[in-house]
Amino acid sequence: MQRVPETYLKHIENTDGLYEIRVQLGSDIFRIFCFFEQGQLVVLANGFQKKTQKTPQNEIEMSLKIKAEYENEK
Repeated sequence: MQRVPETYLKHIENTDGLYEIRVQLGSDIFRIFCFFEQGQLVVLANGFQKKTQKTPQNEIEMSLKIKAEYENEK
């Protein structure tokens, strides 16, 4: 099985299945949180432009809320 390098896709520590997609366009860096549905479907939760070294906790919390809502509705 081929794996995506951590430079582009990384598991968010201390979360249950939340990942961060990293996109760089010139000097701008964007993050998109996502999770997997039964290993087949990638569900994109929310995105933001990263301006500091540390990922903002409120962005992680928002993504976890979106993930929980998605899982409750299916």
